[in-house]
Amino acid sequence: MSGTPIWRATVLTLFPDMFPGPLGVSLAGKALATGLWALEARDIRASATDRHRSVDDTPAGGGPGMVLRADVLAAAIDAADIGPDRPRLLMSPRGRPLAQPLVRELAEGPGALIVCGRFEGVDQRVIEARGLEEVSIGDYVLSGGEIAAMALIDACVRLLPGVMGKADSAAEESFSSPLLEYPQYTRPQLFEGRPIPEILTSGDHAKVAAWRKTEAESLTRARRPDLWAQRPNTGGRTKNTTDG
Repeated sequence: MSGTPIWRATVLTLFPDMFPGPLGVSLAGKALATGLWALEARDIRASATDRHRSVDDTPAGGGPGMVLRADVLAAAIDAADIGPDRPRLLMSPRGRPLAQPLVRELAEGPGALIVCGRFEGVDQRVIEARGLEEVSIGDYVLSGGEIAAMALIDACVRLLPGVMGKADSAAEESFSSPLLEYPQYTRPQLFEGRPIPEILTSGDHAKVAAWRKTEAESLTRARRPDLWAQRPNTGGRTKNTTDG
């Protein structure tokens, strides 16, 4: 890794103590400790200028809640001093869906600046003035963008060279084709009267591969017809996985 710039995540948040959180354990944590990537959590409130360190105000036009101020957030972004090579992201439920192609694109770059919103949202003017790209991790609303930012960072970090245990693991687990993962089994051979499917212990790799493809297709048709409609003619599988 000598001479190779590491992947850097700079997070702007009102709660920097939430980081690294889950990113400090498992694969991401080990990679962080060994310098395969870097994390900086910066407090947006440090850019407030009044004695109360105010970061929000009532929404123009009325309505409930508060809105993160454009001037304060712009100052926080400017203070982070992020180069033009790193994208500026805002975690937002109205943003571009975080799918594996975007994760791969971000992981192949030098890192990202990630803004974690709070309250009712962020003043639209700072989104436009600082070129923030809105990214969503799903069709639901969280209390803030921190958990969403952690999900994005974790998804990127596990694709970085040297993070995964095997070189081909990331390629196998990526959403390279719109199929859900096939069922997985391990020992014991018999669990509460339920055996491992015989074909998986047959030693016939071609039959195992065919079985996995068929199972993946069946699950995708039943559970995610939207993904099934996007499938390429060549088939394949993808995976949404967790790491120990």
